[in-house]
Amino acid sequence: MSPYRALLGLAAATALVAAIGGATPVSAQAQTPDYTITVDPAAAGPKIDDSMYGVFFEDINFAADGGLYAELVRNRSFEFLPADNRSYTGLTGWTPGAETGGAGTASTVDDAARLNDRNRTYLKLALTSPAGGQYGVTNAGYNTGFAVTRGATYDFSVWARSDAPAGTPVSVTLRDTAGQPLAAPVALTVRGDSWTRYRATVRAMRTTDAGRLAVLAAGTGTLRLDMVSLFPKATYKGRPNGLRKDLADKIAALDPGFVRFPGGCLVNTGSMYGYDAAANYPRARSYQWKDTVGPVETRATNNNFWGYNQSYGLGYYEYFQFSEDIGAMPLPVLPALVTGCGQNRATDDPALLQRHIQDALDLIEFANGPVSTKWGALRAEMGHRKPFGLTHVAVGNEENLPDAYFANFLKFREAIEAKYPDITVVSNSGPDDQGSTFDNLWAKNKAAKVEMVDEHYYNSPAWFLGNNKRYDAYDRAGPKVFLGEYASLDNKLFNSLAEASYMTGLERNADVVKLASYAPLLANIDHVQWKPDMIWFDNDESWGSTSYQVQKLFMTNVGDRVVPSTASGKVIQPKPITGAVGLSTWATAATYDDVKVTSPNGAVLFNDDFSAGAGQWTPVQPRGNWSVVDGAYRQSDNGAEDTLVKAGNITATDYDLTLKATKQSGREGFLIAFGVRETGNYYWWNLGGWNNTQGAVEKATNGAKELLLAKPNSVTTGTTYDIRVEVRGTKVRLVLNGSEWGSFDDNQVTEPFAQVVTHDDATGELIVKVVNAQDTPAVTTVDLGKRKVASKARMTVITGDPQEQNTRSAEPILPVTTTVRGISSVFTRTFAPNSVTFLRIRTK
Repeated sequence: MSPYRALLGLAAATALVAAIGGATPVSAQAQTPDYTITVDPAAAGPKIDDSMYGVFFEDINFAADGGLYAELVRNRSFEFLPADNRSYTGLTGWTPGAETGGAGTASTVDDAARLNDRNRTYLKLALTSPAGGQYGVTNAGYNTGFAVTRGATYDFSVWARSDAPAGTPVSVTLRDTAGQPLAAPVALTVRGDSWTRYRATVRAMRTTDAGRLAVLAAGTGTLRLDMVSLFPKATYKGRPNGLRKDLADKIAALDPGFVRFPGGCLVNTGSMYGYDAAANYPRARSYQWKDTVGPVETRATNNNFWGYNQSYGLGYYEYFQFSEDIGAMPLPVLPALVTGCGQNRATDDPALLQRHIQDALDLIEFANGPVSTKWGALRAEMGHRKPFGLTHVAVGNEENLPDAYFANFLKFREAIEAKYPDITVVSNSGPDDQGSTFDNLWAKNKAAKVEMVDEHYYNSPAWFLGNNKRYDAYDRAGPKVFLGEYASLDNKLFNSLAEASYMTGLERNADVVKLASYAPLLANIDHVQWKPDMIWFDNDESWGSTSYQVQKLFMTNVGDRVVPSTASGKVIQPKPITGAVGLSTWATAATYDDVKVTSPNGAVLFNDDFSAGAGQWTPVQPRGNWSVVDGAYRQSDNGAEDTLVKAGNITATDYDLTLKATKQSGREGFLIAFGVRETGNYYWWNLGGWNNTQGAVEKATNGAKELLLAKPNSVTTGTTYDIRVEVRGTKVRLVLNGSEWGSFDDNQVTEPFAQVVTHDDATGELIVKVVNAQDTPAVTTVDLGKRKVASKARMTVITGDPQEQNTRSAEPILPVTTTVRGISSVFTRTFAPNSVTFLRIRTK
């Protein structure tokens, strides 16, 4: 730990001792409270379901292969292809080589000698070794290599065939990077030219996180290998084809009420057709559950949306089994034949749609059906005769084509309700917390009396601190909310405090918000496609982020019902929109001219027609190729993303920004920024965004963006647009070519102090949950509504430097639990700066 962290830790510990030492609460007479919490003595709050908080698993950031799925061999079936990632070959992860004078060649082959039609590629070793020589391949595993522990056992297996009449001797060796053995070599002989599975047990003699697995063959002839596997025997609950124990343990410790799986963007992107000859075995497909069940060697492979190969070793059966193992409700997500996540395509194929609907019905049979049914029999054959008890199925994920999506959703729902009326079919509201798609889909869901709607959003801490009351006004008679994905866009404590503040609002509205899950769940530190994430890991270690600690505190202290309460105290008022103006592009070349800022009375505050060059402009980020061309300012690199240059410093609160913008080439439009302050803080109007399908206004706070306004929009290449942005304090009016395009008022009040009170029926405790997301202590009077309570309580606090985060080398943000005294029906307590505090108070 750094001296700074040590000092912080000492200061935090001292502050805690000062707050609880002697168990003496702050005297109400000694200090005027900043806040009050008043519990209603008579009102009854909503029931909180046991499934309120859960987890969302998607194979992003190597969360499955190289993560939760315990397989140690990377590219075990030689299926990696450039179709998955341009850097891949069939030998990615493997290194061919000879030892002791051996010779041969190694290649990956897709021909009729394959293991089966769905496992299409195998390794072919053409052996020409003299006596005593060996030739083969070595696998490097994930991250730094195979993580093995002294004394632990590992299950090795391989499918193989040999055309050598006497068979082919094969040696399997676990070794370190210097070639020294980590375990005794395993010797086996592959006999016969038909595919056979060979197994062995390996016991590690040393501990390392940089092991290698060598598979070496002697003699001559052709040896074919596939599904080369090494699994720790100590998987979660000891299950074969199981899960990495430390990661599964961390998820189980959250006590999740549900598991949403398998995505996410990988569910509703790519081809909707099957992995078969009729479709020419497409590699970029939506996640289709039948590809992922049965023996692992017969499962399909896929190009994961997030840019790597997905083996499906972790499939639907394993998801169901894991959900059961941790006592969580399974909640699978199925494709709706409308792609999202920027692809925005609808597949118009009625027969294919009907096949996917039948797949949904077959999935329910697989999960719940008797063993006498086709799919129930497969479940039993895989090891689980008892039904899994599926109750919810979601159709679709973040579709941005509301009409096409909802038409398909209704067809899925009709078929499922007809055969399985007890199943809740979950719809969604698109990819953000507001906008035209959100409004359209919510209207459709209400009109169709959908039971539950899945909302997703990733926003800045400021958004979460300003939207605690979001669900207060939701229709209690309308669809229930499943908040399937949300997070504040970083992994620092301040982000977690903002999320905690928001969660008090979720609990207060537990009659509307029935399910909620932070996302994403897992991230391999060497393979990150998305941040923030709840649990981080490498090949042998794992650690919880600050959000993991906060989520765990909430998820293990939910309570059974809300006790109505109110809070009063200071808030942070919004500020006028001031700062520099900016020009930006995203995967587009564009030209800007005649940039002017004037006050409402016409006084010029800034002006640049670029006749004297671009000396007034500076890059916010050094991206793109900006230059003055023909008297206008051009960004000419249509591959550059997230470019931004700024100029001026507008201190007036009321002003008008005008300019001309022309798209030259590329896949999107252009962006006009205003209110640009320090790096990562600005507003921008995005025209022709999302592959030239949507316009939007986004607000960036410390780099994290939130959507303020969105509507369908496209930009025509070569057309010059007249842009006008009218700012009046916090109000903004946007004018495109003389017509009002949209407007917004960024007048959200920030509430750094939030609270909710729940009751635990089993223990008879009130759980007072307080979030203080500011740099000053919050002296707070708590009035429990004349309830008789014990004089002491159990207090758990998470606090620290708001910019701190947990890492592989240090986890400074952890909960501290103590016993405090001085509790009564009315008491005053000081809540630490930048803290989440839970008080469990026993009632009499």
